[in-house]
Amino acid sequence: MSQTPLSLDAVSKSFQGKSAVRDVSFEIGTGEIVGFLGPNGAGKTTSLRMALGLIVPDSGTVNLFGAPPNIDNAFGRIGFLPEERGLYKKQTARESIALMARLNGMGRKEAFRTADKMLDTYGLSEAKRKKNKDMSKGMAQKVQLLSAIAHDPEFYILDEPFSGLDPVNQQALEEMVREIAQRGRTILFSTHVMEHAERLCDRIILMAKGRKVFDGSTAQALAKAPRRLIIASQDEQLTDTITPFAKKIEPRMDGSLGLTLKDKAETQSVLERCVAQKITLERFEPKAATLHDAFVALVGSEPEAEELS
Repeated sequence: MSQTPLSLDAVSKSFQGKSAVRDVSFEIGTGEIVGFLGPNGAGKTTSLRMALGLIVPDSGTVNLFGAPPNIDNAFGRIGFLPEERGLYKKQTARESIALMARLNGMGRKEAFRTADKMLDTYGLSEAKRKKNKDMSKGMAQKVQLLSAIAHDPEFYILDEPFSGLDPVNQQALEEMVREIAQRGRTILFSTHVMEHAERLCDRIILMAKGRKVFDGSTAQALAKAPRRLIIASQDEQLTDTITPFAKKIEPRMDGSLGLTLKDKAETQSVLERCVAQKITLERFEPKAATLHDAFVALVGSEPEAEELS
């Protein structure tokens, strides 16, 4: 029997006649860090809930550690951070972490020792006996993540872990994810914050309108992004010279031009044409592709503005 952490095969799910996930298949291998990307309503959360057995698919099959999701094959092996945040308000941070560790099979004394150690390790010592209702949003979110990982599971499923956090806490959460990955654990996290996925992930799965539209390495995803140049010259011939290479030319506030290259056009060819035309260039700057650009190219729309960092 396969022990692949997760596989979905032709999975579909509808709610009240409205399709949420349509014929989605993918597999998560041991030790991978996979970004599960897409805009709101793309089907990410529904897919994750089916992966955990919280929702039964209308069709298709889900295997978690080589078998349908159930307590026998998954107990203590998964750390799940749901999109909906929730800590018992009257519990302290150490009580919340210890509770989840005990629910995943850890003894009481070990659970509290682990909670104290984790709070010290991640700079939350002052929160040990602070009630959850009295913590900041960022602190509470870190405590909830620690609650999900305290039992040191094999497979982490994190649903929108960066949502609503300020940049400082987003960076702290990234560091936590990297530390987990360094221990050889498997991580699948959903997000529509492209920058986090670009920095953290080995692989990208992109969803749109309930379907999987891309599944490959981060480098392969970046290759889907349009290639861009920033170019500037006082020569009036510049625009005519670069137009044959351009999908789009946009004036910029500093007087330069933003050039989006045609699919078969090469940066070197643009430079060679400018040299051949004796155009004196003040600026010639190829722009690195971003996962945000690839997202727009593949999905055809922008991620939600409030979630962009």
